[in-house]
Amino acid sequence: MESNRQRKVAQIIQEDFAELFRKQAADSKQSFLVSVSDVKVTADLGIAKIYLSIFPQELRSSIMKEIEENKTQYRNFIGQKMAKQVRIIPQLNFYLDTTLDDVEKLERELRGEGDNPVL
Repeated sequence: MESNRQRKVAQIIQEDFAELFRKQAADSKQSFLVSVSDVKVTADLGIAKIYLSIFPQELRSSIMKEIEENKTQYRNFIGQKMAKQVRIIPQLNFYLDTTLDDVEKLERELRGEGDNPVL
């Protein structure tokens, strides 16, 4: 069960990272979209799990690699945004959110376009 404090911190992290990734995508020469689909914060506010959806699929691995390499800069960024609201800036763990891909795959299967034969 998430506390109100956890939800509030997660919402702040989600909004700040959504804006940061939007700006980075706009400044980039490549055309891509990174959206923050969910943020989960532990009860002690020490760890934040950030779930990202990245489009197009071809750029996922390179973008995730770049995000992992810049994790300390992202933590500093969020630390500056949240300095007055929390005592400890959470460790950031980024995960690729593939739920939309799973839904699309399931819909293709149900239409008979996948590997499963139509009965």
